[in-house]
Amino acid sequence: MDDIVLRGMARWPNVPAVYGWLSLDRRGQWLIKGERISNPTVTAFIGRNYERDGRGCWFFQNGPQRVFVQLDYAPLVLRVAGAEGIALEFEAHTGKRAAAIEGAWLDEDGSLILSTDLGPGLIDDRDLPRLETSFVDANGTPLPEAVLDELMELAAQQRAVPLWLGFRERSVKVDSIRSGDVPARFGFVRDPQPPKGSDQ
Repeated sequence: MDDIVLRGMARWPNVPAVYGWLSLDRRGQWLIKGERISNPTVTAFIGRNYERDGRGCWFFQNGPQRVFVQLDYAPLVLRVAGAEGIALEFEAHTGKRAAAIEGAWLDEDGSLILSTDLGPGLIDDRDLPRLETSFVDANGTPLPEAVLDELMELAAQQRAVPLWLGFRERSVKVDSIRSGDVPARFGFVRDPQPPKGSDQ
């Protein structure tokens, strides 16, 4: 977190938290009361001070105040980083690069979710075409387009498929998941609410 945020937390430790103001959409855009935040300085500040609590609720630490975030899908939105033809990298909407991927899942709508060292992230749908050559079989061989299309369709139907995502030196198995099961699977809350008994 930024030093100014840490100093504010130390100086005013009991500022009430805010709910229902800040949200994150499926493409990694921050919104206040439904209005997109377009100022890059502000979005970078939010991204640097974006964390999660013990309940699995994600928040922006705005000085001494926690501003809890409503999630359209996942806590992170991942983009394919770098130019075509170089090693595959993923960058979160916060600007941080993922160093490791532990698993991959496709939901019923074809959305791709990755479990990363940064946390669980949804791949920005605009970047899915850039991943086509990174989907491989059990031997690490890229799949022909027709075969990949068929496997993606079967995965969307919640069928087990022989599909992997190549990342760095390894291949990560791609499993099926229902979108409604994503928060429980990854331990986060899409719509944080004040704890029961709280006056916030």
